[in-house]
Amino acid sequence: MARKSTAEGGLRERKKRATRDALVEAAVRLAAEHGAERVTVEAISDAAGVSTRTFFNYFDSRDDAFVMIGAEANARVRQAVLAAPPGLSPLQVLRDAIAAELAEVEERHELWSLHAMVLRTSPRLLVRALGVHTADERELAEVLAERIDVGSRSSDRATPSASEDERRNPTPRLYPRLLAAVGVTAVRVAVEHWCERPDGVAFGDVFHDVFEHLAAGLPAPAEETGRN
Repeated sequence: MARKSTAEGGLRERKKRATRDALVEAAVRLAAEHGAERVTVEAISDAAGVSTRTFFNYFDSRDDAFVMIGAEANARVRQAVLAAPPGLSPLQVLRDAIAAELAEVEERHELWSLHAMVLRTSPRLLVRALGVHTADERELAEVLAERIDVGSRSSDRATPSASEDERRNPTPRLYPRLLAAVGVTAVRVAVEHWCERPDGVAFGDVFHDVFEHLAAGLPAPAEETGRN
């Protein structure tokens, strides 16, 4: 019975994800064709084959559908950061967690390219997307701080526990905030750079190069390579 419940729960989650993805794809494609301002919730719902009531089960507003591409992956990235094996550097943990969620990007090249175009042509949506990314970045910084703290305590038992004030106000410190910001920006740059490449370079190669540059401390390249 437990296995059946788990299977049914997994199936429901897959169906929910498929519906959300269909709504996002419909919104992006309609916005790319007609302009975001001319696209209605009804049109998005019709294109995705669902009712407007179903649309509002997933999004609070029409604009959310334009900017929430890949939104569910962010929660899985945070879970992967916390579940990563010990011994990895924070940058490695972040890279691996993000890479696992970006595997489908290459399969949806056209959609990601259209999404980038929609944001470029709509300053209002671009600002909205930046707000979403900022919120995601903050949550990522919090789990990075948690992982770093756990690693510190396991390697140094003498490290004091967090103060009462820190527990009441868990503001991430500078390093986790910077690492989260760098990681979010790295993904954006990798996707945009890959979408703009006319030579069909693999997204995995671009993503790998981005994090190689970060791991090396961003030294000036001696010479431009084919992928840079």
